[in-house]
Amino acid sequence: MSTELTFNEDGVDVVYQGTEFELEKDLIEEATGKGYRDVTDHEVLQIIAEEPELNGEPVRIGDVL
Repeated sequence: MSTELTFNEDGVDVVYQGTEFELEKDLIEEATGKGYRDVTDHEVLQIIAEEPELNGEPVRIGDVL
């Protein structure tokens, strides 16, 4: 089962194992110790799952927005 991430200015909308929720920008910054726009999609996946499948190159949230 895959994890879907949708990035916006306030945080990330997540669908993980059929459950939908939002990770707020402040929570992501606190968990990573980085500014929101400098966090990568891979780092967000590591917040969500213990052993996520990390495919491809990491992409900065700032590049997505």
